Amino acid sequence: MTAEELAPQLVDLPEEALSPREQRLQQGALILRWAAIINVALTGLLIVLAFLGGAGIIPNLFATLHNLLLARTPGADDASVAAVALILQVNISLLLVLMVGVLARELWALAGIWVLVIANIVALVLLGLTPALITIVAGVAAGVVVSREMRAFRINPVMLKELRGRMRGVRSFVVLSVYLGLMSGFTALLYLIYTPVTQASGSSAAGEIGRVLFMGIVGIELMLIIFIAPAFTSGAITGERERLTYDLLRTTLLPSPSFVIGKLESALSYILLLLLAAIPLQSIAFLFGGVTELELILSFVILTVAAIALGTVGIFFSAIAPRTLSASVRAYTATLVATFGAPLVLTIALDLLTLPIRTASPVIEATLIYIDDFLISLNPIATALTTQQLLINRQVVGFFSDTLASSGSTIPRVSPWITFTIIYLVASTVLVVLSIQRMRKTEAG
Repeated sequence: MTAEELAPQLVDLPEEALSPREQRLQQGALILRWAAIINVALTGLLIVLAFLGGAGIIPNLFATLHNLLLARTPGADDASVAAVALILQVNISLLLVLMVGVLARELWALAGIWVLVIANIVALVLLGLTPALITIVAGVAAGVVVSREMRAFRINPVMLKELRGRMRGVRSFVVLSVYLGLMSGFTALLYLIYTPVTQASGSSAAGEIGRVLFMGIVGIELMLIIFIAPAFTSGAITGERERLTYDLLRTTLLPSPSFVIGKLESALSYILLLLLAAIPLQSIAFLFGGVTELELILSFVILTVAAIALGTVGIFFSAIAPRTLSASVRAYTATLVATFGAPLVLTIALDLLTLPIRTASPVIEATLIYIDDFLISLNPIATALTTQQLLINRQVVGFFSDTLASSGSTIPRVSPWITFTIIYLVASTVLVVLSIQRMRKTEAG
């Protein structure tokens, strides 16, 4: 048979049949995905109803939704509806993350499914959160299906191999030492600059210098994550191809999701080590006051979520680019545009174009406020600053109310770190899924 006769047959070959174990894992992941889709549809419906109720088209709509969706929680009706929408978005992001974990046979995914089910049962019993039934039913069904293949779940071998290789070399400890040295030098510089201010103003300015030190350290960490995270992952897949080890890895029984997740986990583990190593520097601010433990926790959440999202950006471009250099350039371009360029341009354009009509009606004003909050949540630095200001000025961690200038009525709002976490986790999951699909297409081709 000639090559010309063989080529069409190779193209038309069916995909290799899945084993019973793989079929059950695929079924469990499919259940989680459909639960996320249903929650997305319910969230969209809830947003539409909220706009209709806010515009007065359907009277007493917020009270009806409050009694139906969150019956056991006191408080304002509109704030309760907003809380339901937020909880649904949290469930969506967690369901998608667990779906990827099940496909990658990650040990944490098996435990995470039951933790999510228990958390939603608690919300249903204590808060009367009826939409939690969707996640509970789907979580139990997926948990029962995947629990039949408990032996398939394990600590990712690629992550262990990569992390051991990274920590055995000198480079990792040099990077850690330089990182902590730069952070320590910057902290000392800030202290020397603000010491005269504290001596002149007395003890009342001690809290201010503590807050300045804390904000400076967190800001430097964010900037370093923006430049380090894509670099650690943009060569994860292209590097294997350039070293001619990619085909050797793919001849093993390791599935594509485990390969991608393992590469991502190894890079994020080292970044997490950098973040943990800098916590003592952040804690110096406690010596001066002005900073609470809650600010430290929220800053760590924002830094970790930003590292996860930017790491998945590097993984995605490493899967679609032919070379590491090309993947790095694309990853840095997308990172800078997504985290700085687009939010800044859209915010300025929105303020300039909507300034004349911003207070024309309560609906327009509320819509523009929510769009501004969304744009702030796209930028990790803006998210961190706004979250801290809300915590300092209004002692707000989650929900709060804001008064409209057009009518004097109040609307519910949420601290941007929550929206930031949801958006970045969902985007990370989508990028990981696209990376896996691209790897499979490349292998099929």
